[in-house]
Amino acid sequence: MGIFKKRTVENLGEKKTDMPEGLWTKCPSCGESLYESALAKNLRVCTHCSHHFTQSAPERIAALCDEGSFEEMDNHLQSLNPLGFKGYLEKVKANQDKTGLDEAVVTGCATIDGQPCVLAIMDFRFLAASMGSVVGEKITRAIEAATKEAKPVIVFSASGGARMHEGILSLMQMAKTSGALARHAEAGLSYISVLTHPTTGGVTASFATLGDVILAEPKCMIGFAGPRVVKETTHADLPPGFQTAEFMMQHGLVDIIVARKDMRSTLSRLIHYTNSGGHAKRAA
Repeated sequence: MGIFKKRTVENLGEKKTDMPEGLWTKCPSCGESLYESALAKNLRVCTHCSHHFTQSAPERIAALCDEGSFEEMDNHLQSLNPLGFKGYLEKVKANQDKTGLDEAVVTGCATIDGQPCVLAIMDFRFLAASMGSVVGEKITRAIEAATKEAKPVIVFSASGGARMHEGILSLMQMAKTSGALARHAEAGLSYISVLTHPTTGGVTASFATLGDVILAEPKCMIGFAGPRVVKETTHADLPPGFQTAEFMMQHGLVDIIVARKDMRSTLSRLIHYTNSGGHAKRAA
């Protein structure tokens, strides 16, 4: 009889079932398994290939704003169901419970390196950050508050487009937000738009692409319709990298591609620059 006996699966005992979930996240770009706490510490950017995962609104606020400076506004607004869409309000409630947010955008006043601004940050976890009447109203109110207080406004966009559950009322938000931005510009005040993955549909066709300066995170998807729809409509082969931030920058839609680790310092410089220009313009 041999000294060593080959072990079998049965020798390992009962399978452990108490392993906590959510400890590891697989990178969709390089396939690397990432420790969740390390990923969060690195601003949800892959430490191996620099893939930018989607980031929640609270995470962005913590990374961008001076500590304790963010003051949320209009968090009491709630969606209605004007079309009687079956199960809509139940979906909204489920997303509120899942994310801890009231809606798909968080708005408020803050300072970045001591410089005041008004922020609107969309959160893709909430119904794919689709733009319904509450999202449009909150962004419009944030822009109007920035205009009234003579502050720059910064909007982080991430959206699957208009919220189909609200029909034409959702599409009306495109005009409403754009009108508020027009009045903001007439007051000589700046608007910085930041596009993140993905920014599509009615959001792209309205406030997301109206910035005085348009930033984008690396490799994020930017477009109106999806590539399959575009190809079927145009009957043309799409060029490589179509609808990426890099493609949009080459064709003039995006001004700067900014890695997440550099976003705070970039916004700080832009606020300082545009504030100086804005004050000079108003004084004139």
